Amino acid sequence: MCRSSLPLRLLMLVTTLYIGAVSAWAHAIIVESSPKMNGVVTGPVVEISLRFNVRVDGARSRLTLMKPDGSSHAVEVLRQSAPDSLAATIAGLLPGKYQLHWQVLASDGHITQGDIPSTVVAR
Repeated sequence: MCRSSLPLRLLMLVTTLYIGAVSAWAHAIIVESSPKMNGVVTGPVVEISLRFNVRVDGARSRLTLMKPDGSSHAVEVLRQSAPDSLAATIAGLLPGKYQLHWQVLASDGHITQGDIPSTVVAR
């Protein structure tokens, strides 16, 4: 290998690593949620709070609750208390296993989605 090509190769490696790191940051990832992943919450009213690693567009975000019987229904995003957060309230939940499906549009235009399984217990 020629010594004069070593700086060029190092520059290319650093650039590739930087671009990869920036791409990884582009997607919205949940950093905090209530209920927590596989958490147990008391019903019948459950407050939903999701915080992401980036800004998300609340108006274009979607929450869907998958019920224990396999049915689902849309959950209205009530408020966006901070640019990286979503909040909602779900009422009338019976004890059982639920899954909250979320889909958000990050500020960079990437759509990300995921699921938060949890269990609701009676008071």
